[in-house]
Amino acid sequence: MTTDTDPRAVGRGFSRRQVVTLLTPDAAFAELMRGLWPDAEMEIAHFSRGRGAIERLFNDPPDLLVVDSDLPDMPGLDVVALVKSENVYRQVPVIYVLGQGGLDSDLDWLASEIDDFLIRPLTPPEVRARVFLTLARASRSFDANPLTRLPGNTSIIHRIQELIDRREDFALAYADLDHFKSFNDKYGFSRGDEVLMMTARVIVNTIRGFPGIKSFVGHVGGDDYVFIMPPGVVEAACKRLVATFDGIVPSFYDPEDRERGYIQSTDREGNMRTFPLMAISIAVVFNLDGRLTHYGEASQTAMTLKKKAKENPKSCYVLDKRRGEKAPPKPGANG
Repeated sequence: MTTDTDPRAVGRGFSRRQVVTLLTPDAAFAELMRGLWPDAEMEIAHFSRGRGAIERLFNDPPDLLVVDSDLPDMPGLDVVALVKSENVYRQVPVIYVLGQGGLDSDLDWLASEIDDFLIRPLTPPEVRARVFLTLARASRSFDANPLTRLPGNTSIIHRIQELIDRREDFALAYADLDHFKSFNDKYGFSRGDEVLMMTARVIVNTIRGFPGIKSFVGHVGGDDYVFIMPPGVVEAACKRLVATFDGIVPSFYDPEDRERGYIQSTDREGNMRTFPLMAISIAVVFNLDGRLTHYGEASQTAMTLKKKAKENPKSCYVLDKRRGEKAPPKPGANG
């Protein structure tokens, strides 16, 4: 048992275990980091080379990235720039580790997008304090969804309103899952959370498949997500998303339910009913030529479109080009 003065007690203020990705060839530094917190409070994923960590960073973003300036295969700042260039991962805080005399370098502090720094020689009290404060600062300033770590409601609203105020053309897609509650009721919250995380990954990876565009992905909560893209590519993204989701989601069911193509579960009134396999519905609102003036307009239009989309029992998307008539629901690749 730890006491209040035990350094390992630092970090107890967090509601869940924190995940830190550490990029350094310095084995002693990695050992120091692992010794500062119990495994139950802080998971340290150590990589000695930058390229070896990139896939992990994108597929399972950490709560904190600690990057050594002295990596054997690429500059530490290149890793930081790569992560921060992806809009979805910009919220991951970064601590940059400098060598002796690092403050005398010509580092561009404004352009580097690091959140804090450490300077060698490293001492346990300073490392512990810097890590703890960076995580605490990030948790206070960012409303990330605790399950998927995607931006939450506040960030979503701010982003939509910011684009509206700048009169930028954009497509705003609201996505949610059909028959998710029945799945949750039968298989339990743990398996339900796996579906929510899978959905987040599918959306993020689909958007990443359109390089060089301005994009944003957020998690409103539960099985509701949003993503923002240029109007010209959003329909292609919806088609890919529907096809990928429908290809993956059956694997979350038990074999007998998967073969039947439905499950039996209790509805909201307590009656036993038959429910199809989960599907994804996407409602897309367009802001063209500054038509929207407030994010509430987009949300209201999307709610109407989602009702239309849910009339289709299969995964589908509905486009509203705000030209008087709503497009019919489109099933994408699997409809």
